[in-house]
Amino acid sequence: MTQSFRPGFHALLPAAGVGARMGVAHPKQYLEIAGRPMLWHAIRVFDSHPEITGVHVVLSADDAWWAEYDWSTFTRLRVHRCGGASRAESVRNGLRALAGEVTADDWMLVHDAARPCLTRTLLDRLMRELEHDPVGGILAAPVADTLKRADAGGRILETVARERLWGAQTPQMFRHGLLLQALEHVGTAVTDEASAVEALGLAPKLVESDLGNLKVTWPRDLEVATWLLGRAPAQP
Repeated sequence: MTQSFRPGFHALLPAAGVGARMGVAHPKQYLEIAGRPMLWHAIRVFDSHPEITGVHVVLSADDAWWAEYDWSTFTRLRVHRCGGASRAESVRNGLRALAGEVTADDWMLVHDAARPCLTRTLLDRLMRELEHDPVGGILAAPVADTLKRADAGGRILETVARERLWGAQTPQMFRHGLLLQALEHVGTAVTDEASAVEALGLAPKLVESDLGNLKVTWPRDLEVATWLLGRAPAQP
C-alpha cells in the first residue's frame, strides 16, 4: 500500500527590519533578553519542535549583527540574505528562495522576529487545527478592550464595536504555493500574510491565541517579554 503524502512544516522568520519605534541604534530583533538576542528566542520554539523540518531566517543583505551572536545550538536553522524593504517583500523573497526545495503543499509558518514568547502549546494548537484546512490561518486573540477611533486632534471620534474583532498575531500558516501566489498577486503593501490570502477571495481560519504571544514594538514591551520568558517552563 502506498503511504499517503504528508506535507512538511517550515518556519519562516522575516528579520530584515530596523524596528524604528523602539528608538534604538540597531535592529530590535537583536535586543537582548536573558543574554540572548530576541530573535534567538523567536527561533528556539521552532527549532526544538519535532515536526518542524526547517527554520528559515530572512535577513537584509547588509545585516552586520547576525555574525556577532552564537546560533550553533540550532540544528535546522538556515539564513537567507534576501530581505526586502518591507515585511511582505522579505517573506516573498524567502518563499522564492525556498521554491526549489519545498513542495507547493508544504506549510510555511511565518513568524515575527519580534515575537519571542510563542509557546509550544500555541504552536501545537495552530498546527493541529490547520493541518488539514484547505486555506490555512493565523494565531489571533479576541479583542477585549473597548475600541475608540480618534480624530486628527487626538480626540474620540467614535466607539468601535469589538464584537467578532480579533488581533492578528503570528505564526501565520499557509501552504507555500498559495502564499507565494498571494504575495505575487497583491504586491508588498500588505501588513500580514493573511491579508494577501484574503485578496485572493479566501477566508483564513482564526486560531485562538492569548496576549502572552506579544510583539515587541515599544520599549516597555521588552520588559514584559523578559518577564514572560523568565516565568515560562523550559522548552524541550
